[in-house]
Amino acid sequence: MTSPGDFSISPFDGDSASWDRCAAAAVYGTFCHLAGWRRIMADVLGHECVYLVALDRDGTWAGLLPLVRVRSRLFGHYLVSLPFLSYGGPIGEAGAQERLAAEALAIAARSDADLLELRTRHAITGDLRPSLRKIAVVLELPDSAAALWTSFPSKLRSQIRRPLKEEMDVRFGREQLHAFYDVYARTMHGLGTPALPGRFFEDVAATFGAYVDLGAVYLEGLPVAAGFGFHWRDEFELTWAGSLRALRPRAPNMLLYWAFMERMIGRGTRRFNFGRSTPGGGAHRFKEQWGGVNLTLPWLQWSPRRIDQTPSPERPVYRMARAAWRRLPLSVANRLGPRLARQLP
Repeated sequence: MTSPGDFSISPFDGDSASWDRCAAAAVYGTFCHLAGWRRIMADVLGHECVYLVALDRDGTWAGLLPLVRVRSRLFGHYLVSLPFLSYGGPIGEAGAQERLAAEALAIAARSDADLLELRTRHAITGDLRPSLRKIAVVLELPDSAAALWTSFPSKLRSQIRRPLKEEMDVRFGREQLHAFYDVYARTMHGLGTPALPGRFFEDVAATFGAYVDLGAVYLEGLPVAAGFGFHWRDEFELTWAGSLRALRPRAPNMLLYWAFMERMIGRGTRRFNFGRSTPGGGAHRFKEQWGGVNLTLPWLQWSPRRIDQTPSPERPVYRMARAAWRRLPLSVANRLGPRLARQLP
C-alpha cells in the first residue's frame, strides 16, 4: 500500500500522449481529464492552466491532476479542476491522488485563491472538505431501445410521442454544431445566464471529435432543441442540452433525450449520464423522471474565506442580475455573454 509520501509532483511537460494514456488507464479517469482541455482553457478562454503529474519513486507516472485558474476582478479568484465541466479531480493510485490534492491545496494557499474546488466523481481522503452541492443522474441502458421504451411510464411515453406527432425530427452529427449553439445561446438567455463563446464548442468538437456526439430536434426546418455530449468507455454524458422556451409545452426536449438514448443503445453504450444539476432543482427533477439513479458528486473544496461554491447564476445574490440579463436583446446578450461566462466556472 502506497502513501502520499511515496510520490513527488511535477508540472506537466506537454507530452499529451503520455498524459492521455495515464488518464485512460486510471479507474476514475474521464473525458474531462484529456490533455486537449488545457489548450482550450488557455487559448479560447484565456485561463492559466496548472497541470500536475504524480511520480512514484521510480519516476513512473502514478496520477495526474488538471487545474485551471479562473480569476476576475468581478467574481474573484478560483482554482478549479475542471471549470465548466463536472469532473477533473485527482486520478491514479490512491496515494498519488492524496498527494496531488495536497499539492493543489498548497498552490491555492500560496496564490491566495478564494476557493479551490476539485471536481471528483469519487471520494478521496485528505484535508479537503467534500461539497455535496451537485448531483448527476445515471441511467443503466438495456440491450434494446424497445426494452427501454417499455420501462417508461405511460405519461413519459406520451410526452415523447407528442413532438413526433407534430413531425419534429432529430438529426445527429458534427454538422449539428451550429444548430446546437443557436439553441444553447437562446436557452441560456432565457435562464438569465451568459453563454460560453461559440469558439469554445467549435474547439471542443474539433479536439475531441472521436468522443463527441451532437444532436438537434427540428420543427419545420428550424432547430428547437439540441444537445452536446461525450462518449467515454461505456458511458455517454449529455453535458449541454437545451430547448426553446416558447416550445417547451410541445416537448422537443423529451424527443431529444429519447433520441440520444436510442442512439447510445445502438452503439452498445451501457450508461446514459444526464449530467450534473443541483439536487431538488427543476433540471434534477426532469432527469429523475427517466428512471436513473442519483450519483452525488463529492467535489473537494478549500477556502480561506469560507466560500462554498464558485460564482453561479443559481445563487440568490445574482437573482436581479439574471432578471436583467433576460431583458437584454438576444443579440446584445450573445455579444456580451461570452466575456462573462468564461469567468463563471
